[in-house]
Amino acid sequence: MSESNENKHDAPQRRNAATLGAPRGAGSHTAKQGKAMLGAEALIASLEAEGVDTVFGYPGGQAIKIYDALYDSDQIHHILARHEQGAVHMADGYARSTGRPGVVVVTSGPGATNTVTGIATAYMDSVPLVVITGQVGRGVIGTDSFQESDIVGITMPVVKHSYLLQSTDELTRTVREAFHIASTGRPGPVLIDVPSDLAGAEMVFEYPDEVNLPSYKPTYRGNAKQIRAACRLLEEADQPLLYAGGGVIASEATEELVALMDMMQIPTVVTLMGKGGIPEDHPLNLGPVGMHGAKYSNMAMTEADLIIVAGARFSDRVTGRVSEFAPNAKIVHIDIDPAEIGKIRDADVPIVGDLKGVLAGMLATLEKDGARPRDAQWIADINAWRARYPFYHPNMAVNEGDGEIIPELVLAELGRQLDPAASIVTTEVGQHQMWAHQFLFRKLPRTFLSSGGLGTMGFGFPAAIGAAVANPGKTVVCIAGDGSFQMNSQEMATVAINGVPVKVMILDNRCLGMVRQWQKLFYEKRYSETLLAPVPDFVKLAAAYGWEGERVEKPSEVADAIRRMLAATGPYLLDVAISRDQSVYPMVAPGAALDDVMGAIDVAVGAVRTDMPASTGPASPCAKIDAQFGGRWEVDPEDTGARLGQDGSTFDVRPEDWKTLFRESDEKKGGE
Repeated sequence: MSESNENKHDAPQRRNAATLGAPRGAGSHTAKQGKAMLGAEALIASLEAEGVDTVFGYPGGQAIKIYDALYDSDQIHHILARHEQGAVHMADGYARSTGRPGVVVVTSGPGATNTVTGIATAYMDSVPLVVITGQVGRGVIGTDSFQESDIVGITMPVVKHSYLLQSTDELTRTVREAFHIASTGRPGPVLIDVPSDLAGAEMVFEYPDEVNLPSYKPTYRGNAKQIRAACRLLEEADQPLLYAGGGVIASEATEELVALMDMMQIPTVVTLMGKGGIPEDHPLNLGPVGMHGAKYSNMAMTEADLIIVAGARFSDRVTGRVSEFAPNAKIVHIDIDPAEIGKIRDADVPIVGDLKGVLAGMLATLEKDGARPRDAQWIADINAWRARYPFYHPNMAVNEGDGEIIPELVLAELGRQLDPAASIVTTEVGQHQMWAHQFLFRKLPRTFLSSGGLGTMGFGFPAAIGAAVANPGKTVVCIAGDGSFQMNSQEMATVAINGVPVKVMILDNRCLGMVRQWQKLFYEKRYSETLLAPVPDFVKLAAAYGWEGERVEKPSEVADAIRRMLAATGPYLLDVAISRDQSVYPMVAPGAALDDVMGAIDVAVGAVRTDMPASTGPASPCAKIDAQFGGRWEVDPEDTGARLGQDGSTFDVRPEDWKTLFRESDEKKGGE
């Protein structure tokens, strides 16, 4: 059986275990049940009872008893990171790629505080983690003893729940609760702080199968009345749109969402966290939306009369100026976390529940009603917008610099060479992250891992290590920037020592690309502390860690270099030189409305980027449609080239296919 088929058959079992609160491992049936042992040994036995096979971490004085107990485990493989932040990101990559909680063990004080960025990253992106920190003995807590820190207090805003153990009597129950809380409802990180004296105390190991948390009862079943109300709105909508986020992946709701798209012919926009939740070759998948989304996706969001929000949270990177977001749309918001509903945008129909089950309920209701799409023109309009405003056009390779490597084409080439069913891609944070979102083809859930909510530089590389450890049969590639990669490049040692065959492709512009882009566009090119010196030599750095590596500087070298990288049996670093002047477009400026898009390619006016800020060069000669001239385009007097629909035009799209930016009203159509 192939790995993908194994994962498919394992999914219901994973979901049922999480939903019912049962351990994913042996639970109380472990052979260690009822035996006397030390607290540290009971902690490791608890992890074994939960089915944990991999732990990431870094030892220290207050965690030494835990590590001593771990030494005897035949079930758990430990990955020694080179920094605690790296360890948490590794566990995060493990969790995102499998759906199982990632586990971290570190020591107290600086060991614990070094985990905070990783914990916050997981919290923002709803990733299940169990982070175990050593702590000083109970008798000296609060005395500022050596390597003491109040890690429970420090992490309170960025964990789903946390525990400071007070007795061995609560140890096994706490671990059972921690895994249950981390993986149920809206997933998230849970922290367990273990005083060192408890780790050395004797106890009898009794692992519970059940969890009794009266105050924690996630709602899985959506309200039937609300589901019917959502279906009524959908049946009445002319221009419906699905807005799919990371909840599609967390809920394993891909099959149901695609079925709804197909049944009602609903186009779908996808957030960064939702990438891979819908196959990107599905004709109704409009792809990225928001600040660096497609212009046609943003137009669809603006023009929709109904938006079904599926496991997304109205991030500011998606909505733009909230007061002008989706002004014509009624909102159906489906989320398992009731705190998200109404937080940013009021919902006409709020539905709290597991997305997979809610969508299944909607499908059953629509089928019973005999519902069908109301307006084929909506899809026709969107397809016209997609043809007119593509992410990329072949002419741009020339326009953006002769002889320069074009980052969009690099990502597209990587996507062509990767098997979507046998590969996982992680990203660091910055321009390369957005280019990957726009151009890298993904077809399956849990195959694109990126820090969305916190935007953590240094996430992607260690996350790739965790994903590779969890998925040994898959090719794992980290797409990085030269700035982000250096945040946790010390983990190259972890890769080399553990024989993890990850690949790292750096889009190397020797600057902090995204911040520099903002400085170019909005701060009069005042490049304050964003230009990086040409150090290190990444190829030599790779060699120092025992990796293979190479650098490419010409477009003609890229495809073969990617081929060599993917064919390598061990870790490989590919340093791809790109220009500092490359920018990510389209772009919605911070604080602007979602439909106020700069830098979108418009094939109707010669495949130029439109509505560019004056600081980046001459304004586009053609920017707005003028309906009074029958759909002709306003042009600069000096621009005498053939326009769409004129004799000599090189475009084979008919003028009537564009019509207007906005739908004509039924009344106007009737009057004509």
